[in-house]
Amino acid sequence: MLALAATWNPPAGAQAPDATVSGPRHGIAMHGEPALPAGFAHMPYANPDAPKGGRIVHGLLGTFDSLNPFIVRGIAVQPIRGYVVESLMTRGNDEPFTLYGLLAESVETDAARSTVTFRINPAARFSDGAPVTAEDVLFSWQLMRDRGRPNYRLYYAKVEKAEALDPRTVRFDFGGARDRELPLILGLMPVFPKHAIDPATFEDTSLTAPVGSGPYRVTAVKAGASVTLTRNPDYWGRDLPVNRGLWNFGEVRLDYYRDANGAFEAFKRGLFDFRVENEPLRWHEGYDFAAVRNGQVIRDVITPGTPQPSEYLVFNTRRPVFADIRVREALTLLFDFEWINRNYFFGLYSRAAGFFAGSDLSAYTRPAGEREKALLAPYPDRVRADIMDGSYRLPVSDGSGRDRAALRAALALLAQAGYQLDGAVLRHRTSHRPLTFEILVTTRDQERVALAYARDLKRAGIGVSVRAVDGVQFDQRRLAFDFDMIQNRWDQSLSPGNEQAFYWGSEAADNQGTRNYMGAQNPAVDGMIAALLEARGRADFVPAVRALDRALMSGFYAIPLYNIPQQWLARWNRIERPQTSALTGYLPETWWRRPEPKPP
Repeated sequence: MLALAATWNPPAGAQAPDATVSGPRHGIAMHGEPALPAGFAHMPYANPDAPKGGRIVHGLLGTFDSLNPFIVRGIAVQPIRGYVVESLMTRGNDEPFTLYGLLAESVETDAARSTVTFRINPAARFSDGAPVTAEDVLFSWQLMRDRGRPNYRLYYAKVEKAEALDPRTVRFDFGGARDRELPLILGLMPVFPKHAIDPATFEDTSLTAPVGSGPYRVTAVKAGASVTLTRNPDYWGRDLPVNRGLWNFGEVRLDYYRDANGAFEAFKRGLFDFRVENEPLRWHEGYDFAAVRNGQVIRDVITPGTPQPSEYLVFNTRRPVFADIRVREALTLLFDFEWINRNYFFGLYSRAAGFFAGSDLSAYTRPAGEREKALLAPYPDRVRADIMDGSYRLPVSDGSGRDRAALRAALALLAQAGYQLDGAVLRHRTSHRPLTFEILVTTRDQERVALAYARDLKRAGIGVSVRAVDGVQFDQRRLAFDFDMIQNRWDQSLSPGNEQAFYWGSEAADNQGTRNYMGAQNPAVDGMIAALLEARGRADFVPAVRALDRALMSGFYAIPLYNIPQQWLARWNRIERPQTSALTGYLPETWWRRPEPKPP
């Protein structure tokens, strides 16, 4: 088993406030300067000598009914973004948030970041041969602003004025918006061919192959089952530094499986080439089959340098049962992580409160600094004192599954919220209604956790039903906020930005399709999101993110289940990958097919 770790070592100037730089640049960083200079040869996590050709097969769980991942309707094939449809710039995956030129050969902004100008590469072409122009960029911006997913509409509506300065140059003016991330947000905007898209039908689900400028084209679709992408031999950007060593396979096939167990059995038979394992039981015990033992299947353990992905049980605070914060805190006390981690997860997981675990952005166990205190001063009742001074800790049970101390503390909080035991049932003293709710789940692991939690809650007189639904129904109900409690995972970067408003901003709380599943409407959260977007350097940015973390922890919007410190990757040895991992972890676009040995 190969263990790989990634760390971020900031380049000179990366911690400093943004310099005032005039003229077009090859890249732009959220804070400080890009790590790679102009004229760099390739990304440090890519192998520029990787052989081209062959096929890779992905095994994906679920189904699809659309090839458009940019709209709300339908269940889309997500890899269309990147493989088929490109953006003006592309991420440097070894840095918190830095973009380098892709469709745009240069980017220019002012010290206040009130405008951004992109100069399109003259070689840029769509797959039908048409050049990418400034008019295509303006068309794409308007399309996403008016008809895209809610996050696109939120971001692109902040543009006050957009104009084409010439056929290859486009400029966006943000007016008085105090959001320093906007130039980068526009840099990641998908670019569509104006001549090939009808805005009137853009929001309709469709299996028609889109025209993009990316390295692949959609060449075959089997509705709900598979999509085949074929590398475009005339891809305009194959020799760009950002692409050297990427997009190596001649064909990428995406096969969909409805059942997780069926997908694993298909992998064992070699029907697809790699899988990212998310179930500790399977990782711990399920990979003792012949292909692993003889080296045909390789298991990699990768430790990314980004905040640890974390799983939560999310309270839908739109429901009256969870309106009282004391109820939410009591239910947090009753979750027995120690028992579940030992019995279900082989002790492979850790647990931390907050939403940026394992990084310097996390406020958990850290006392607030002076900058954080100043940011949170206008919201004196929104952050608990023990969370402010760093003394708050998640409860640690005795691991028995029957921890009496946690039960007593939870019942005391519930009594403050108006509940009392009536025999074996917890009821509200005034309405006499029992405290009951439903946990919606869609996987075996989610169901096991929910059932164990329901067992613990029963000891407190709380009635919980666990409803298992398929992945399609789960996604539909989650997007519509049609649930009491769900399990959810938020992945964070080292440069959180506008997406935080999409996750838990007040405006997103009642906007279906956002990821504010808990329904948070908290002025302190909104204020800290605004502060992190205004920050000019890491010295201001880190305190703003930590202050946001404290406001979210203080709201008890979700029960932290566990943190995932590593990525577990299994692949057939016909697929090879660079020895150096990116800061973000595994990147299939950097892999290649092992060449067949030449006959003697």
